[in-house]
Amino acid sequence: MAATISDVAKCAGVGIGTVSRVLNGGKSVKADKRQAIMRAIEELNYTPNSMAKRLRKQKNGVIALMVPIVNHPFFAQFTDCIEQEADKFGYSILLVASQQHAEKENEILDRIERREVDGAIFVTHHNHTPERLKSYPLVSVDRHLAEGVAYVTSNNYESTKNAVEYLIERGCKNIGYVGTKPLVDSEVLLREKAYRDVMNAHNLPLSALNEVAVHGDEITLVNEFFKKFPDLDGVFASGYSAAQCVCEVALQSGRKIPDDLQMVAYDGNFKQWGGRNITCVQQPIEKMAQSAVRLLIDRINGKTVPIRTVHETKLILGDTTK
Repeated sequence: MAATISDVAKCAGVGIGTVSRVLNGGKSVKADKRQAIMRAIEELNYTPNSMAKRLRKQKNGVIALMVPIVNHPFFAQFTDCIEQEADKFGYSILLVASQQHAEKENEILDRIERREVDGAIFVTHHNHTPERLKSYPLVSVDRHLAEGVAYVTSNNYESTKNAVEYLIERGCKNIGYVGTKPLVDSEVLLREKAYRDVMNAHNLPLSALNEVAVHGDEITLVNEFFKKFPDLDGVFASGYSAAQCVCEVALQSGRKIPDDLQMVAYDGNFKQWGGRNITCVQQPIEKMAQSAVRLLIDRINGKTVPIRTVHETKLILGDTTK
């Protein structure tokens, strides 16, 4: 049986995407990996499939990834997972940080139209014309971009519901919700809905502040939150950055965590970023990235894909709850 590109990759100890770049004349592969690939090709007597190569030439092998910012633990890890998954299929990533620059996202759509980019994964705060979005191979994370555009998300409602119930089980009676609200229709909005539903079911007071804010300015929001609701004994933070700010503001005011104030955060526990060991709803970032890449590649190849892909989360216990 003739050797395949997968056989070459395995023999050389690299990814399929790396082999593909070498075969297509890419200059970005390190010399040692290039040499290992060439040895594997010779050893296996590998011959590229000329028909597959001609078909591949109709595409550029580049997909765009648009995130609000890159210096955020969730988006940084998500970007890394996207790059690794795309490499398995021979694709390179064009990374765009577009939080305050909607024109960057429009430029990517233009490049897809000009066939300079094969498709895009959107993690966006911006609205676009639905008719335009439906014309291109796109996949979104959390956001409902337009009818017919596939998106990947986590079980936001159920996860938040369980987290708020957990705070109540730990003895909290006055639980607040703080988060940054996206400008676009998003599954993230289900987090506040779940909080309100649980609090109403237990006849407990509502103390929610969910405002539009850019990533990096959560401290302003959290300061406002505590001024508005000074007597909380529990907090659900709808994101890792907001949770770090809750810890900072609470401690500055002399409140001990978790003795005086317990907290659960959504996103994950990114201890490698130097923060606290937060009790959190941990999203399966690697699985979400894999789904996003595979859905997009199917869309690029003209296949029909499911509109909504939902991944389960885990409640990870840290030192911000009793």
